[in-house]
Amino acid sequence: MDISINTPALFFPAISLVMLAYTNRFLAVASVVRNLHIQYNQGDKKKQLHGQIRNLKYRLRLIKNMQAFGVVSFLSCIFSMYFIYLEHMTFAHIMFGLTMLAFIVSLIMSLIEIQLSTKALELELSDMEDLEDPSIVEYLKKKFERE
Repeated sequence: MDISINTPALFFPAISLVMLAYTNRFLAVASVVRNLHIQYNQGDKKKQLHGQIRNLKYRLRLIKNMQAFGVVSFLSCIFSMYFIYLEHMTFAHIMFGLTMLAFIVSLIMSLIEIQLSTKALELELSDMEDLEDPSIVEYLKKKFERE
């Protein structure tokens, strides 16, 4: 397969938007960490708080790695375009493959982080009510029974 300079150039807007989304996720998590730090220093050391802190530490590592793989994807995309410009197609193909691989890894980490953020919200809500985690089928049955 022969690629033109336009092929890796198509990744630029996608990678840029994903990196912006990752930065926004980082800022949101950083804000939550700061609030939890204040709660922890005020003496609120409930078991729930420890679970949230553990969850946030792991999410921060994931976001850091998501961003790192996003940067690797962006750089390899640039190198791919450069090798196409120099007409070194073997290196261009390798760099483009690395672009796609790094982007896929970054997106998979993002999916994992989204799952963890949902768990964190469930943990946050757990002290407000007795949460049962119904299956989707049970949830739908309850929804339709009410109507």
